[in-house]
Amino acid sequence: MVAFKQNSNEKPYVQLYHQNVRDIRQHLLALQEFARHDAIEHNKILAFQKELQSARIAVKRADFWLRYLEPNQYKRLNGPLPVEYETEVHEKFELPYRREGGGLTLLQLAGAEGYNNTTIQPLLTIAFQGLSAFENDSVLSLFKDENHFLFCNRLFLLNLATIYTTGFDCPDSSRILPELIEMTMAVKTIYQAWLEEHPNYLEPLYLQHFTAMEGFLKNCGGYDCFNHFLFIRDYVNPLFSINQKMIREKRLKSASRMDYSLNSAATSIYSKTLYAAQSTKGVFGQITNSDLINEIRETGKLLFNDPILSGDNQRSCASCHALSSYFTDTSVTTHMQFGKTKRLERNTPTLLNSSFNHLLMQDGKHYSLLAQAKAVITNPIEMNSKEEEVVDKVMSCPLYKKRLLQWCRLTPAYPKPTIEHITSALILYYTTFDRQQSPFDLMMNQQMEADPSVVKGFNLFMGKAQCGTCHFAPLFNGVKPPYTGSEFEVLGVPSDTSYSTADADLGRSQVFDVPETRNAFRTGTLRNVAVTGPYMHNGVFKTLDEVIDFYDQGGGAGRGLSFPNQTLSAEKLNLTKEEKTLLITFLRSLTEAITTHESPIILPSSRKKSLKSRTFHGVY
Repeated sequence: MVAFKQNSNEKPYVQLYHQNVRDIRQHLLALQEFARHDAIEHNKILAFQKELQSARIAVKRADFWLRYLEPNQYKRLNGPLPVEYETEVHEKFELPYRREGGGLTLLQLAGAEGYNNTTIQPLLTIAFQGLSAFENDSVLSLFKDENHFLFCNRLFLLNLATIYTTGFDCPDSSRILPELIEMTMAVKTIYQAWLEEHPNYLEPLYLQHFTAMEGFLKNCGGYDCFNHFLFIRDYVNPLFSINQKMIREKRLKSASRMDYSLNSAATSIYSKTLYAAQSTKGVFGQITNSDLINEIRETGKLLFNDPILSGDNQRSCASCHALSSYFTDTSVTTHMQFGKTKRLERNTPTLLNSSFNHLLMQDGKHYSLLAQAKAVITNPIEMNSKEEEVVDKVMSCPLYKKRLLQWCRLTPAYPKPTIEHITSALILYYTTFDRQQSPFDLMMNQQMEADPSVVKGFNLFMGKAQCGTCHFAPLFNGVKPPYTGSEFEVLGVPSDTSYSTADADLGRSQVFDVPETRNAFRTGTLRNVAVTGPYMHNGVFKTLDEVIDFYDQGGGAGRGLSFPNQTLSAEKLNLTKEEKTLLITFLRSLTEAITTHESPIILPSSRKKSLKSRTFHGVY
């Protein structure tokens, strides 16, 4: 690849990009000067820190392009973690691989241990490597496709609502607003350069809203009183809606493989249609007839509550995932294993909104809902069935048999009844509930008056409590813009509420064993969290108060447990009693409008004698 050269014939928009990237390089070179000695002299530390802040501003001024054009290389320039083992949506069928983080955020964090050559130089070396990607013609070739502008802008707006106003990549909260103001000013300059080449490209209403947003940021009074709720509801979300409208009207298609899970038809950031992570129709993807889809869904409901899927015909999917408990089990810490001799090691997670995760199970073991469902049915300690036996038992019921044979005629890839038909029907049933809204959605979409306590709680969530650095809108899970991967975190979960020992579950490392993944778990959704306790992967906490106290004290490491790779900060948050109450008020506003009452269903009869005494929901 050939590095770009200055060209006086370049248009203003490309010239601006070149200038911004050159500015970043100059600041990195200036930082490197400080690293030429074993340690920075005491009287030069302030100068180094000032230069580091200038370098961060330079990156923020170019962020509009950088995060979209080369998101993985961006992590080398300004990564939040030294090492990540993540898989993106387009590669989730592969094993995770090491991504090395470097650059400015990690440099800032390194200051806690003292700035010296050993800490500075490796991070700068990685940053230079990342920056080089943005100087290559292969990246600049994307500029020839005019579509990139609105897609860069879309990602910028999504990040405004999720990471730019939190401590996700800015450890110093006093710098969040100054950096954000500099960024929005730079983006306005980018708009102006673009409009020189493409007059009338941006709608006047968009520019009016953007100018109003600038005014809001400059007059908000500081980060401690920053109103995240109003910022998103009144400025960012309307801008996003207009940007989406322009994408649709121009019939644009993204050239990036990093954002194709996003849906251009979504009109709000707080929409369940914003992005897609899983197929909810399975093998029935080609079926569009609504009556037939409803029949499959109703059959899935029967199968979900039918113990016919288990090895002993005594437990159903609903045994652990009861609709009355928002598709989880709120009655016990962990459910019984198959055979009722022991308990499962992990708490039953809710199935609600599971379709919005790219990787599934708490350790990310499965990449599709179909794979997850089949694994549970065949797992010896869960349902303990065999695929062929399940199909045989289901086909022994005339009602099921009639419907499966009908479906087979419409699924050429599966001409005979299979476990895939059965699991697809299950998925189609329980994901039906994934489109429900919460009061908070209605508030954010201006369809309901905002509750002042909820607003205060959300502002704490995004600010002082630092929850928004791991739980991202709109699902408040670990899937952040551009919504292509599932994040895992090490929180330091204890085995009991006295914090006597660390929980022994190795989590993600049971799937992919490297030091960084030990005790890591997928960041789950906070939607419906107020009604889906107990909490954490082992169900150790019974109440939200206990959960918030856990985070307030810095997780397990903050309580003295040994978690050397804990990704949650071990620093105390120092939340007041009132602030904790407001946080819970906000979390309760995420409870979705789902009808959980379900009358017992008469299960389909079977020709097999052993199946005639099956009971709705099963026995245990």
